[in-house]
Amino acid sequence: MPAEASRDKATKAAGAGTTRTSPASPLTERQEARRRRILHACAQLACRGGFDAVQMREVAESSQVALGTLYRYFPSKIHLLVATMQDQLEHLHATLRKKPPAGETAAERVAETLMRAFRALQREPQLADAMVRALTFADRSVSPEVDQVSRQTTKIILDAMELTHPTPDQLSAVRVIEHTWHSALITWLSGRASIAQVKVDIETVCRLMDLTAPTSSEHS
Repeated sequence: MPAEASRDKATKAAGAGTTRTSPASPLTERQEARRRRILHACAQLACRGGFDAVQMREVAESSQVALGTLYRYFPSKIHLLVATMQDQLEHLHATLRKKPPAGETAAERVAETLMRAFRALQREPQLADAMVRALTFADRSVSPEVDQVSRQTTKIILDAMELTHPTPDQLSAVRVIEHTWHSALITWLSGRASIAQVKVDIETVCRLMDLTAPTSSEHS
C-alpha cells in the first residue's frame, strides 16, 4: 500500500500537465473501448483479490494502456473502483429491464429488484467488498463518480416502481432505500448480518414506497 501510494504521487506529478478524461465528457469510440478495458481489468483483479489487489500499475498492464493514460481516466483506485461499481449497476439495470420484477406493489418490486442486485454482488464477494470500500473511502474529489452510482441506483429503483414522474416524497423514500441498501451491503460484507437479515431490512424499508404513494385526492 505505501509503495503504491508513492507510485501514485510520482505518476500524478509526472502527468500534472495532462487533462483528465472526465466521466461526463463524451468519449470517442476508441476512448470508450479503452475505458471498458480498464474497467474490465479492474473488476477481474478485484474478483481475484479484493480491494488490495487493485493496483494501478497492474490495471494498466492488464488493460494494455500506459500508466499515465490510466490516471487521466481515473486519478486513483478509489475513482476507478467507484466507476467499476457504476458499470456493474449498468449491466444489472440492463438485465432487470429484460426481466422486470413481478411484484404487485411498488414495495414488492423494489425489494425484489434490490435483492436481485444483492445476489449479483454476492456471487463475487471480493469485487463487492472492493467497490463498497471504495464508496466508503471516497472524498469530494470522487463526487462525480459517486453521483453516477447514486443516479444509476435511483434509476433502477424508479424503474422497479414503474415511475417516470416521482413526487418529492417518493424521491426522499428512494434516498432512504438507497442508504439502507448500502448499509446492508456493508454489514453483510463485514459478517455482521446474514442474507436473511438483509432481506428483512430491505423489505421493511421498501414499504416506504407504498406509504409515499400519492392519494386519489392528490391525483385529482
